[in-house]
Amino acid sequence: LARFNTPSKNMPPPSSSSSANTIPTQPVTFSQIGDLSGLDLTELQAKVSNCKACGLCQGRTNTVFGEGNPHADLMFIGEGPGADEDIQGRPFVGKAGQLLDKMIGAMQFSREEVYIANIVKCRPPRNRTPEPEEAETCLPYLKRQIELIQPVCIVTLGATPLRDLLGVTGIIRNRGKWLDYQGIAVMPTFHPSYLLRLENAKREAWQDLQQVMKRFDKDPSQTRRQRPQR
Repeated sequence: LARFNTPSKNMPPPSSSSSANTIPTQPVTFSQIGDLSGLDLTELQAKVSNCKACGLCQGRTNTVFGEGNPHADLMFIGEGPGADEDIQGRPFVGKAGQLLDKMIGAMQFSREEVYIANIVKCRPPRNRTPEPEEAETCLPYLKRQIELIQPVCIVTLGATPLRDLLGVTGIIRNRGKWLDYQGIAVMPTFHPSYLLRLENAKREAWQDLQQVMKRFDKDPSQTRRQRPQR
């Protein structure tokens, strides 16, 4: 069943109140970020680090561009940075990130083999869901990342990337179903933070991930024979 259980059975759900971003006091405006078609990943990251296209920039400590293998066959896309990610400038490094690492390992990949990014590059205040206007403004960065990385498969984590990248609503009814983004196979599944709150959903998430494994000719039964690391 759950090949990516967390070490502590009583781990509390992620807190959205601690280290919360300051809510912008200036009027929130949105602007175009310009043509990104000629930028490579390094140039794109530099542009993101200076981006002030939406109000999320007012509360950030660091932008969170994404990280991993720039030629990855497998890409994971989440919602946006949390408190830990905002501090470190890296995606999925908090408790949800620890669980994502276990999910990736259960799929017989390492974190270094895949690429991890988010819909928005700056932390929304109090870890709220990005507003549609914020996601729309930031989305060209992610789309350019996908163009450059050219993954074989994308795993979207939670409702937000499903909504904003694919225009599909309803993670519960769409998880586990193969979708398509410009010729790339997409598997929607639950966000790790949701799995931390609802342990029973890990069974369904594992079913989703096994479908992805089979795309890469990986045998899920080999994972089952391995004892989870503690």
